[in-house]
Amino acid sequence: MLIQNARVIDPANGIDSVMDILIRGSKIAAVGKDLPDTGSQRIDAQGLVACPGLIDMHVHLRDPGFTYKEDIASGCAAAAAGGFTAVACMPNTNPVADSAEVLRYILEQAAKASCKVYPVAAITAGEQGRELTDFAALKAAGAVAVSDDGRPVEQDEMMEQALLQGVQNRLLVISHCEDLKMIDGGIIHKGRISEELGVKGMDRLSEDSITERECQLAEAAGGRVHIAHVSTKGSVEIIRQAKARGVHVTAETAPHYFMMTDELLRSRDANFRMNPPLREQEDVDAVLAGVRDGTLDCIITDHAPHSTKEKADFLHAPNGIVGLETSLAATLTELYHKQGMPLSEIVQCMSQSPAEILGVEGGTLSVGKPADITLFAPDELWTVDASRFKSKSRNTPFDGRTLTGRVKYTILNGEIVYQDE
Repeated sequence: MLIQNARVIDPANGIDSVMDILIRGSKIAAVGKDLPDTGSQRIDAQGLVACPGLIDMHVHLRDPGFTYKEDIASGCAAAAAGGFTAVACMPNTNPVADSAEVLRYILEQAAKASCKVYPVAAITAGEQGRELTDFAALKAAGAVAVSDDGRPVEQDEMMEQALLQGVQNRLLVISHCEDLKMIDGGIIHKGRISEELGVKGMDRLSEDSITERECQLAEAAGGRVHIAHVSTKGSVEIIRQAKARGVHVTAETAPHYFMMTDELLRSRDANFRMNPPLREQEDVDAVLAGVRDGTLDCIITDHAPHSTKEKADFLHAPNGIVGLETSLAATLTELYHKQGMPLSEIVQCMSQSPAEILGVEGGTLSVGKPADITLFAPDELWTVDASRFKSKSRNTPFDGRTLTGRVKYTILNGEIVYQDE
């Protein structure tokens, strides 16, 4: 395959120029200007950006156990439609991904899918917080990280042991920062809107206190911790200060946290409910600043499918939204078109940095590497229609919203797995 006349952006190699990309088999054979057309499949990418395939290091594929919401095939189809060539899936399935058996199942299903899948295993057995899983066995079975995502590891000593085990087994520890005692049934951000609606709120301090704990434990243990879905001004500052003093901490956020506030909850639409929740404008501004200055290393979706029936009841709906098919477009709309963030920095946040943090292949267009490539039109306007999603679920806060930037092709191992029609 020959991709011609694309604006090639590859931060890992310092490339941002109109060039061609030659693919032979499943690998990148050459990147350069005016490459010879060998008569193979050709894509005229005039006006398009070509970058390393996007990597989402935080998704919920719901498989095994909740396949009415999503399965590995449908989740990967949604990922491909969003420009992702790899995702890391969280362990809160049924059964929980806390054993080699469950990890094998996930990898077997993923082998047939249109996206690479990297399993994240549980930190504690059954995500119950009582005993650590066997990190060595999980690593051998294919886990790239461990997390009890959906809940924190409540005991300080157990989290410290997890960080030590993570170092010994070269497994990233990902923390869901939330003080469950403080949350105590809250469903949206605690503030003026929760008071106005008469519903229990979720205090910022719930997130900030555990973020602070994780940074302190990582510092004490000499471990490495990754903070999931950062949403508060306090957590951004805690991570910024921890990095400045040399703590091995990385962090992520999602487009909704730098684009939306809790004002949207006035609609009592559960598609604006997620955990952590949408917060206030000062938090949005802090998250934006954190992405811009590198405090927050990568942009994820926290893709969390739920059925339409489950999301129909505002007060009792489960938290979470789908995001794979809108993430790049939402990010381009806000960060590139509105905030003026360079495309190379966005590509770094959505491809290079996740690959480096997880320690997986990808995030580069270097010759000899897998031909995992995303092609997108940065200026194309389109209106989100959730009814056309590849995902089984429709719980998006972006339905009906016009975004700027659209995925045109997703190429996995040299094969087109998505093409915008």
